[in-house]
Amino acid sequence: MNFILFDDERAANFLPLSHTRPVSEMRCGIWTMREKWERFCSVPVSYHCAQHLQNHFPKETAERNVLINGACFPTADLFGKIVELKLGEALTQGNTLIAAHVNEEQAINFSIPELVLNSTEINYDGELDFLDNTWDIFSKNDAQIRIDYQYITRGKKSQPISDTNTIMGNDIFIEEGAKVEAAILNSTTGPIYIGRHAEIMEGSVVRGPLAMGDHAVLKLSTKIYGATTIGPGCKVGGEVNNSVLFQNSSKAHDGFLGNAVIGEWCNLGADTNNSNLKNNYDEVKIWSEGKGTFVKTALQFCGLIMGDHSKCGINTMFNTGTVVGVSANIYGGGFPRNFIPSFSWGGSASMMEYKLDKAIQTATKVFARRKREFSKEDAQLFQHIFEQTQEQRPK
Repeated sequence: MNFILFDDERAANFLPLSHTRPVSEMRCGIWTMREKWERFCSVPVSYHCAQHLQNHFPKETAERNVLINGACFPTADLFGKIVELKLGEALTQGNTLIAAHVNEEQAINFSIPELVLNSTEINYDGELDFLDNTWDIFSKNDAQIRIDYQYITRGKKSQPISDTNTIMGNDIFIEEGAKVEAAILNSTTGPIYIGRHAEIMEGSVVRGPLAMGDHAVLKLSTKIYGATTIGPGCKVGGEVNNSVLFQNSSKAHDGFLGNAVIGEWCNLGADTNNSNLKNNYDEVKIWSEGKGTFVKTALQFCGLIMGDHSKCGINTMFNTGTVVGVSANIYGGGFPRNFIPSFSWGGSASMMEYKLDKAIQTATKVFARRKREFSKEDAQLFQHIFEQTQEQRPK
């Protein structure tokens, strides 16, 4: 069977993160949503997402296809109901399309309203959980680390833990090639997963749940509070609490990051801090780029959401519930505004447009450091985001 993960209207709730990826590529727990579904499907899946993303996340169709909502967390019961669908049937709950079994023409010309209209609806009465908004990524990270940990470690044996470490609890799993020396690891509060060739340097203190992807690094004397995910290739130092870093981003120095989501290819300068609690303890509101207004989060703790390729200089301070777009460059004293549009350059004193050619030059250098090529398709994606967000930036 051919499986395709589709985005629905929720994708707009994940801007600026969804400027550069489908919802199914959001990381929550150890794995991305796609990786969670691939564990059940047992084959690679493809994507139905925004047109400007298709070069990076293509859709593969076949004679028979099962379309699955990429914002939905998979369970064994749900997957069992999905694979039971016959051609022309759609699994729904209320007004939400969960999955559908379609022919190739329907998969190519996929439209949720038309598909539901022309399908036999099967109601799913089991429990469902979705990623609905950016802040769900860190809010649901605790539960997802625990679920992913059970699957990823099942039937496997951890590498031995060096006796230079101080260990509390028994839920620690270390993959091949990882290095952990002279650290304090407390898994009584949640599991600790350390990916292949990851490293925890001396003096670091970890309270689970923690997920470290392959080649991720905790620098000297890092302090981690769960539930935190350090994605593949990320480098982290200082103090971090209940945050998710997607991949290949760096917060390598002192400073506090809490209740935050950091995309790919970001860099936070030394002593960067974010507030995650208002002084009056009120509910945090956050800017919704999709709705063009501030929205309630129902959270008392909510820190920083940062899109891909954004950077900030040393001693940058982010206020509670700040949203930073794609490829922004922030620096200077004081608190910048709590919504910084994509391709912005500046800080609290003033903001200007970050020229597209300069942003591409920087991204090309960043990729080169990781032995990656910034491709023509990457440049086209930058140009699309630059044009789509132009009205948001100061003139």
